[in-house]
Amino acid sequence: MSDVFINAYHRLPVTFTRGEGAWLWDTGGKKYLDFGSGIAVNSLGHGHPALVKALREQAAKLIHVCNYYQSDTAVRFAERLIAACSRAGMKKLFLANSGAEANEGAAKLARKYSLKKYGPGRHRIVTLKGSFHGRTITTLSATGQEKFHKDFGPFTEGFAFIPGGDIGALDRALDKTRTAGLLLEAIQGESGIIPQSPEFIAEAAKLCAERDILLMFDEVQCGTGRTGAFLACEHYGVKPDVVTLAKGLAGGVPVGAFLAGEKAADTLESGDHGSTFGGNPLAAAAGLAVLETVDRPAFLAEISRKGERLVSAVKAWNHPRVKEVRGRGLMAGVDIEGEAGAVLEKALEAGLLLLSAGPNTLRFLPPYIISDAEIERGLEILRGIL
Repeated sequence: MSDVFINAYHRLPVTFTRGEGAWLWDTGGKKYLDFGSGIAVNSLGHGHPALVKALREQAAKLIHVCNYYQSDTAVRFAERLIAACSRAGMKKLFLANSGAEANEGAAKLARKYSLKKYGPGRHRIVTLKGSFHGRTITTLSATGQEKFHKDFGPFTEGFAFIPGGDIGALDRALDKTRTAGLLLEAIQGESGIIPQSPEFIAEAAKLCAERDILLMFDEVQCGTGRTGAFLACEHYGVKPDVVTLAKGLAGGVPVGAFLAGEKAADTLESGDHGSTFGGNPLAAAAGLAVLETVDRPAFLAEISRKGERLVSAVKAWNHPRVKEVRGRGLMAGVDIEGEAGAVLEKALEAGLLLLSAGPNTLRFLPPYIISDAEIERGLEILRGIL
């Protein structure tokens, strides 16, 4: 392991050199089955032909143009992404590079929307305890987990946290004299694959509409098809005012976006926001390849089917160390007795790449192209370790 990097990660002892499909190979030639997809990033796995072709062709034509202008590839990507999100009512978007950038942009959008209509003082953004929205100072401020806050204060003022599912706390927090937006994940990823209840989401949508507070869904991890719908909020039958995306949106190339529905689409004006690499033609080409592959009913149905197969298989073990299994699509969490980190290390030795979400939860985010046989193989390795 190289020691030239700032020690910001707890890295496992492996260095990868190449990948194909749902598999990765290390410097010694050992093969690993990938159940993590780079934390939901490698949505099409490794070396997907459509993604490789798109990147090669775009690199030969145009890699970057600044946002004084448009590129034809970025326009096609943006139009295709709006079409994919039109079921949730999205009308316009801003292209960035990451989930943190997308969430920061959403916060700015909510604050300016409220300021323009109601004047100063109505700028608070409510998020949920257990949430994760990024690692910039402001997106850390929005993240409802104290472990991420340690050592980095003071934080951006104007964020408040409430428990997911607590409708009374939701009602109190959505004070129309102080609150500009509600930012939530339909399924919280970093805190253990925790879904919000339909009742809570329905009440959130109702209160936000009544009080003219922007309803914003962070779909960075659970979006782009991960749950079997293109956006996880589609499962709840609501149309948010703002949606944020990143991670799997370009299959491994850095892309982020925040999208706005009719209410907030024209809030930002020239000079209000920017991103040097946002809408980069190379990233846009990758994103377009992902959208053309993923945003199809049959493909999304396969994600749902595979996810149900995975979750059902783990439940059927009735293993004494498995305490609870949760999931939707290819996004699953397994609470275990014992340390998740120890299981990750043993899995690595056995040729399986897993993720954790907290001290006692295993997190599965395999690539969408994983086969039934590969799911069975990964679960066989895990069961042996448990």
